[in-house]
Amino acid sequence: MPDPAVLATTPIYDVNLSILFTELPLLDRPAAAAAAGFDAVELWWPFAEPAPPDRDLDALHRALDDAGVRLVALNFDAGDMAAGARGLLSRPTDSARFRANIDVAVGFAEATGCTVLNALYGNRDVRAGSAAQRELAVQNLVLAARAAARIGATVVIEALNSVENPHYPITTSRGALALVDQLRFGHGVPNVAFLADLYHLARMGEPIAEVVTAHADRFGHVQIADSPGRGQPGTGSLDLPAVLDRLAAAGYRGRVGLEYRPVGPSADSFDWLPRERRGTREAVR
Repeated sequence: MPDPAVLATTPIYDVNLSILFTELPLLDRPAAAAAAGFDAVELWWPFAEPAPPDRDLDALHRALDDAGVRLVALNFDAGDMAAGARGLLSRPTDSARFRANIDVAVGFAEATGCTVLNALYGNRDVRAGSAAQRELAVQNLVLAARAAARIGATVVIEALNSVENPHYPITTSRGALALVDQLRFGHGVPNVAFLADLYHLARMGEPIAEVVTAHADRFGHVQIADSPGRGQPGTGSLDLPAVLDRLAAAGYRGRVGLEYRPVGPSADSFDWLPRERRGTREAVR
């Protein structure tokens, strides 16, 4: 039996159903996560449009409820990720689509008890220019954060690695945190935070342990995968146990999202993780 005092200070994990269990239809994935011992999941925006029919939203909500898992993090619509899109909010041609998604995503988050919403910045638009994109991004993030505040949710900003995302301008913890600070202190929006994806930071060569120690109090969510292959822990060179110990020591008490590509079937990729760390509703709300 695990020591409850230890579990109180170690990460509790959730499964990203947009990258794990993708061998199954979307509506079957919550039950598969529950069968693997998880009580919480997260998702990229799982629909092809910013405002899908209510029946599609309701079907996903029922699948989560029927499986007994909670949605703990959700991306705003980020465009066609498979085609290379990495967000909408900074791009003049895509801004209207992002705004059309704000109330839909926030409404779904409220219905499912989700309190973390990830807003991907968007790829560079050379015609618009970086200054105009930044101004538009700030405007849209303020709108999104104010909508999220109505349900007690936080909007998180993520840095992506430039190796796999060469057109994405926010590629470091410093860059993401600067945008968080601009929103908090320049625009009076307190419910914004950094999404610390340790895989992306590792690919950028950041000193992850130092980032965790210095900034864990500004993390709104954490995601992990091993580096460089983005597989489950133990398939690469990233010392995730040490980093996660540092994360707990720094006081982070949120969920840690598993956002890796499994080597083999998803259900077989969790041997590294004791079942007692796969979820406890009493430990993390």
